[in-house]
Order: sequence, then C-alpha cells, then structure tokens
Amino acid sequence: MARRRKRPEEHPNHERWLVSYADFITLLFAFFVTLYAISQVDAKKMTTLAQSMQAAFDTRTFDAGSRRLSLSEGITPGVEPQKLIEPANPMIAGADLSLQEVRGIVQQRLVKENSLDRVRLTQDRRGLVISLSEAGFFDSGAATMKNSSLQVLDAIAESMLPIPNQVRIEGHTDNTPIHTDQFPSNWELSTARATQVIAYLTRRFPFRASRLSAAGYGEHRPVAKNATPEGRALNRRVDLVVLSEASERQEPR
Repeated sequence: MARRRKRPEEHPNHERWLVSYADFITLLFAFFVTLYAISQVDAKKMTTLAQSMQAAFDTRTFDAGSRRLSLSEGITPGVEPQKLIEPANPMIAGADLSLQEVRGIVQQRLVKENSLDRVRLTQDRRGLVISLSEAGFFDSGAATMKNSSLQVLDAIAESMLPIPNQVRIEGHTDNTPIHTDQFPSNWELSTARATQVIAYLTRRFPFRASRLSAAGYGEHRPVAKNATPEGRALNRRVDLVVLSEASERQEPR
C-alpha cells in the first residue's frame, strides 16, 4: 500500500494588507477630488441661488460666528459681520446687473418686509434713488435712526451688496427752520442723518468704504413743494443713490 504524500505546509500571506491599503488610497483620492470640485463654485451663481432661496423662504442669512438668525437682531460683540450672500468678488458677481434689475430686487425685498410704503424707488440721471422717508426712519429733528427701521435698511443693504456701483447717501429736509444746540440749521441735520446711515452700513455690512459717500443738502434740493404737509413730508428724506456708470465717471478719483 502506497503511502499518501504529505501536503506542503501553507505559509501565511504577509502581503494581504496591500489590498486594504490600495482601497484606502483610492477612497482618499476620491475624497480629495470631491473636495476640490466643491471648492470650485461659481460665485455669481452661488449668490443668485442664495438670494433666490432667501426671497422664496423669507429668511435671513447667518452672521458668521453668530448665534442669531436674523440680520436685524444685532451682531455678536467682537465679530466682524460677513454675509453668506456676499460674493468673494462683488465686482464679478454683480457687474452685469442693470439698475432696473437692482430696483426690482430691492422692491421685492421691500414687499417681503411690508415696507414699500416707507421707501420710494425712482430713477434719474444720477442712477437708482432709494428714498427713506423721515417718518419711517427718523424722529422729527433727530438724526438717530429708529430701531423699527433697521430691518428695512438691512434688506436694502443686502440687495446692494453684490453690485459694484458707488452709493451716495444724501440727507434732505423741508424748509422749516431748525435751531438747536445739536443742529443749528438744516444743513447740520441733513448731513448728520446721511452720516448716520453710512456709519450703520459700514458697521453692520462689509461695504468697501470707497463705495460710499455722504452729502447734506438741507432744504435746497426739494422733490415737492413745501406749501403743503404732504410736500414737506416728501422733502424730509435720506436718499441712497446707486450711481450709474455715467455718474460714477464724474466722481473724484
């Protein structure tokens, strides 16, 4: 009877770890490719998407590092305000928006805020004029803005952020004289209101300082006759003028 041949002993495979290692490297490569693809987001399309979603759901964006949901609720102390809808390069994201389109965006936001009656939108040779009435934004004879008006100003500011146009804030009054310790004349009152708006915009939003300017005209640039209470009410205003390209060329460099 023949003896059965003894099988050779099987040695353990010490290189099986290479299969798992290769799988891991492949997954890691796919992960970083995905991260790279996500980082290449078109700023213009991202801004348009964010604004469309915000308008559709009537929500506010977050302040970076803030626990608050609304832009009108205030800012966490020490935190630089940044808006999610602010594109990385505003010159690119909003450069192709016409003033008529900007007007439509602002009007849509004001409708959402139920504040269209407190703001007038017009266009003239200077550009798009957003007029804030004294009754809706200031107390009579005062330059401090009402807290109830800040949410409306936030909506307007958010609409102007993506465009590169310069904005001139103009203060106006009626022809009723004023003479107080703080405001000896309508010149000082109108200028103080304009600078108050600029201070708020630059403190709360990442506007470039070079985009903004202030002017005070007192009672000398009326839009209506001061003979009636209605006319005087129209003249007491602060205008946010989004300058057209032609008007910008006339500004000092």
